[in-house]
Amino acid sequence: MEPTLHILVEKAKKGNRKALEQLILEVKDLVYNLSLRMLLFPEDAEDATQEILVKVITHLSTFRGESVFQTWVYRIATNYLLTVKGKKGKEFSMDFNSYGTLIDDGHSDTIRYSENKGEQLLLEEEVKVSCTHGMLLCLNESGRMVYILGELLGFTSIEGAEILGITPVSFRKKLSRARAKLRSFLSAKCGLANPANPCRCRKKVDHLIAKKLVNPKGLRFAVQKERSIDLMRTIDTLEKSASIFRTTPQFATPESVIQKMKETIQLL
Repeated sequence: MEPTLHILVEKAKKGNRKALEQLILEVKDLVYNLSLRMLLFPEDAEDATQEILVKVITHLSTFRGESVFQTWVYRIATNYLLTVKGKKGKEFSMDFNSYGTLIDDGHSDTIRYSENKGEQLLLEEEVKVSCTHGMLLCLNESGRMVYILGELLGFTSIEGAEILGITPVSFRKKLSRARAKLRSFLSAKCGLANPANPCRCRKKVDHLIAKKLVNPKGLRFAVQKERSIDLMRTIDTLEKSASIFRTTPQFATPESVIQKMKETIQLL
């Protein structure tokens, strides 16, 4: 464990509220981004992050320092996320066949919603990141979590197995199956992964707005200065399947969640 984190943990376990608050601030974004990838919708991810961080706070006394603190936090987070289904996610969830139909339908060579170039670029990015998160939702919970940990966060099979409480062999098998499913789907449907495919994020903007899957007045993801869709042009074809997910930006935990955690800590 990093020396600073070790000091914060020890102080927090002794009842130091400031140390506990700083400790939560250190891990909040990893919890929020894991939740977002698992649940797709920021609204669901916010609720999950809040619940997970409360568990971290209330179970801190059980942390013995036998693993890295962040790994322990990931274990708490994954245990929660594998058993919870977000309210919005339940409405949207679909299998790969249904998702393929969504991708195939409603292509448009122009963005009719807006003629403003800057707004169009933001909408295109919103489609890319939304579609990326939605694709992960086509995997079952176990496969999705293993893919996030192994492919997107870079955990080894030993580390991932420790987090999930399974064997490294089982982790590798699950990761291999999840990779194969996503790689096959992307190769068959996504224009970013395979230029021979007709789908382009830009072409889907109007259709997804009409389907109320993208809200142009309340963008969930297109808030970053550097668009992840632009990064894809610099990546070799052989790496593109995983990179479609890896280039998705990290998001800051909403201030409302942070404030709620601070209030919770003050009540201890």
